[in-house]
Amino acid sequence: MPAVSAPALVPPALRVAPLRALPGLLFCLALAGISLALARQPWPQAHGLGALTLAIGLGIVLGNTVYRPAAPLLEDGVALSRQRLLRLGVVLYGLRLTFQDIGQVGLAGVLIDALVLASTFGLAAWLGPRWFGLERDAALLVGAGSAICGAAAVMAVGPVLRARAEQVAVAVATVVVFGTLAMFAYPLLYRVAVAHLGALAMPLHFGVFTGSTVHEVAQVVVAGRAIGGEAESAAVITKLVRVMMLAPVLLLLSAWRARGAAGGRRAIDVPWFAFGFLLLTALNSVITLPPAWRPPLLWLDDLLLATAMAALGLGTRVAALRSAGLRPLLLAAALMAWLLLGGAAINLGVLALLG
Repeated sequence: MPAVSAPALVPPALRVAPLRALPGLLFCLALAGISLALARQPWPQAHGLGALTLAIGLGIVLGNTVYRPAAPLLEDGVALSRQRLLRLGVVLYGLRLTFQDIGQVGLAGVLIDALVLASTFGLAAWLGPRWFGLERDAALLVGAGSAICGAAAVMAVGPVLRARAEQVAVAVATVVVFGTLAMFAYPLLYRVAVAHLGALAMPLHFGVFTGSTVHEVAQVVVAGRAIGGEAESAAVITKLVRVMMLAPVLLLLSAWRARGAAGGRRAIDVPWFAFGFLLLTALNSVITLPPAWRPPLLWLDDLLLATAMAALGLGTRVAALRSAGLRPLLLAAALMAWLLLGGAAINLGVLALLG
């Protein structure tokens, strides 16, 4: 049995003088604030561009231009944002979910989510290295974005895999490209479902299909809304249940990496923030937050995740993205095809089995 490593009393990312980290932290926070403001504008909302996507894009642009001369001054705060604030943001993400969400989609919805997630992630782990020549971690990051919850999953899985910044950025880019395509394609696919796919012709069932296969929560909302109110509600609830599966995936990945270490043994680096995520989800399921508390806490979570995304973008070099080539996009395209075809087959099969 691999040992479980205890968390350090003082995390490495915090072993810097606060004043040294302050400039970079404020810079990342400013980029996050700009991204949050842009995400509320009509055009980004209509095209499913959330604050996380905008933050990493802004970070990449500035990281390859004006940030580079200032990097020595800002890097401590950028590293703090990219590591510790990311974990805190993932923990607070639990406030968006409740275990009652599971009851709303029923056993069929949970089983569909689990099968879609496991098959997509497993396919990425197999296809990425064997067919497309990707490094294992790069393939798993693309798989996480496709299988679980888009950019947030890529960001959460990155620290567990100890992935490089450019690998994370490339995986997020695949989410943007194919999630955006899905967002516009699914309302058109609904017409095909009405004509040819029986059970999926019902808005409720097509909503479950949408929530179980589209990448980002924002993209699910846009696609579901274009189909109709019932489909949107079912899609969002199904998607949130899929997001809830992030925590066990992080734990399993950590254990798997420990088993695959040289010599077959290594301490398991437990992603403790996954437990925090589950704890807040559990508390949110049994305790009703005062109405005045919820919006500020969710805004804080958006700010933390966008700050981490901006920091990630600042550390990503365009040359590194170019060196990745088309292979990550080809893997993401293959996963998208599986989400459409395999996801439809899983949805229809589970509906036929459980009625």
